[in-house]
Amino acid sequence: MEEILKLFPPKYKDKLHEALENRWTSLQEIRFRVGRPTELIFDDKEEWLPSYCPTEQDAMHVLNQLSQFSLYRLEDELREGFLTMEGGHRVGLAGKVNTENGRVKAIKHIASFNIRIAKEKVGVSIPFIPYLFDHEYLNTLIIGPPQTGKTTLLRDMIRIISSGWKDVKPRKIGVVDERSEIAGSINGVPQHQLGIRTDVMDACPKAEGMMMMIRSMSPEILVVDEIGSHEDVAALQEAIHAGVKIICSIHGDSLTDIQKRPSLESLFQQGAFDRYVLLSRASKPGIVDGVLTKEGQNILKKPRWTQNEMDWRTSFA
Repeated sequence: MEEILKLFPPKYKDKLHEALENRWTSLQEIRFRVGRPTELIFDDKEEWLPSYCPTEQDAMHVLNQLSQFSLYRLEDELREGFLTMEGGHRVGLAGKVNTENGRVKAIKHIASFNIRIAKEKVGVSIPFIPYLFDHEYLNTLIIGPPQTGKTTLLRDMIRIISSGWKDVKPRKIGVVDERSEIAGSINGVPQHQLGIRTDVMDACPKAEGMMMMIRSMSPEILVVDEIGSHEDVAALQEAIHAGVKIICSIHGDSLTDIQKRPSLESLFQQGAFDRYVLLSRASKPGIVDGVLTKEGQNILKKPRWTQNEMDWRTSFA
């Protein structure tokens, strides 16, 4: 996690390293707020560092590290309110917003940073992949509230489908990674394991990127994260009509919750998805509540000897 520690002023690196020693795997977020204690959010609890109350100078140090001392190169990210750093870690930003013609131009005087730790858990999707395959892969939507492991699960599904499993041959996968969270690409090269037949369109708007990927890379399966806009929906429908299978994720508490959203209405009318994977915010991220069919039937069979959790390794034993 050296890429995380190097963001902070030297006087605080040792404190953070000591506080996080042997606990990096359970760390979800570091929340860094000017004038207030730094907050560490783990899978099962929150902790504060009372002696680490960053100043405005400390915040500027972090921003300079993120931008490599060039805020101009972060102009688009500052407008969106987040950026992705080496390793796929995502940094959310909050502060004073500058507007132009009623639209956000940038965030200035940044006083809050939310560093969300990207986690690569190889093998977490193994128990669920068979539910998404019936002679061919099925159009699938992963549903869950924020921080429930949607991207982690999606990333491992890509790896397995792209590399093949049992007697199922590898498939060509196109990933449109708008926020650079799935692949964690640096200069276009994925830093996470995404399998042998995966191509990534990094830092590209989803709707435009899906069309570019279909035209340029002829994927058999198209993967995107956090859909929601009318443009996303239109692009997904175009992909389906082109014969491409889709796997995507969305923020939501339940299938009923997302079925009420106007932007998604046409997808449900079309019956676009054959499977829904439901994640819940339980005591820790990664709890899969169910795998639903198009008709809403839960077909997930939970083993008796353990919880059906995403932090399973590559074996059921």
